[in-house]
Amino acid sequence: MHSTKPSFFEDKSKKLFIILGGFFIANALVAEFIGVKIFSVEQTLGIPPFHISLFGLENLSFNMTAGVIQWPFVFVMTDIINEYYGQKGVRFLSYIAAGLIAYSFLMVNLAIHLQPADFWPQSHINSALPISEQETLRQQVGDYNTAFKMVYSQGSWIILGSITAFLFGQLVDVVVFHKIKKMTGEKAIWLRSTGSTLVSQFFDSFIVLFIAFYIGAGWSIQRVFALGLVAYVYKFVVALLMTPVIYIVHFAIEQYLGSALATEMKDQSAA
Repeated sequence: MHSTKPSFFEDKSKKLFIILGGFFIANALVAEFIGVKIFSVEQTLGIPPFHISLFGLENLSFNMTAGVIQWPFVFVMTDIINEYYGQKGVRFLSYIAAGLIAYSFLMVNLAIHLQPADFWPQSHINSALPISEQETLRQQVGDYNTAFKMVYSQGSWIILGSITAFLFGQLVDVVVFHKIKKMTGEKAIWLRSTGSTLVSQFFDSFIVLFIAFYIGAGWSIQRVFALGLVAYVYKFVVALLMTPVIYIVHFAIEQYLGSALATEMKDQSAA
C-alpha cells in the first residue's frame, strides 16, 4: 500500500516552519552584526533631535543601535511561530539562534586574527584615482584590516548581554503571548502579539545594557535606566506600528495553509 502521508517538502506545516525559522534566525544574526552602528532616529527622519532629561542625564536623544531595525521582525516572527507551533517551536528556534549567534561571533573573532594578505589592507585605494582622492580614502578608512577589526570586534560582555537579553526576551514573549491568548481566545490577534512584544522588549532593553555596560563597562545605574528607557520608548512605538504587519502575515499564512490545517495547528499550539 502507498502511504497517503505527504513527503517532507510537500508538508505545508513543515515547509512553513522552515521558512519562518529561517527568517527568524537570519534577522537575529543580522541584527547582532549591524548593531555595532549607532544611528540617530531623529536625523534619519529629518526632524530635530529631542533633548530628553532622565535620571540626571541631559540632552538624551533617540540614538539607537542599527540592530533595532531587525528586532521588530524577529518578535513578529516569534508571535507568528508561537501562534502556529506553540512555545516549543519558539524555544527550539530561540536556542538554535542563540547558539548560532555565539558560533558566528567565534568565527568572526577567528577571522579578525587571521594575518591579512600584503595587498589587502590598501586594496580599497584605486591607483587610477587622483592623488587627492586616494589620500582622502586613506584618511577616511585607513586600511581594510583595521576597519574590519573595528567594525566586527565586540567585547565579550556585549556578546553575553546581547545573547542573554535575546533568550530571556523570547522566553518572556512566549509565556505572555499564551496567557493573553487564554484570556481572549482567537480574538484580538493584535493584543497578544503586540502585548507580548511590549513586555518582552521591556526586559530586553534593560538586560543588555545592564550586563554589557553596568557590569562590563562600569556605567552608572542611572545611565543604564535612562538609555534603556529611551530605547524602550522607541521599541514601544515601533511595536505599535508593526501591528498591521502581523495581520498581513497571518492572512498570508492562512491562505497558504488553508482554514482546516491552520485551525488544527493553532489548536495544537494552544494545547
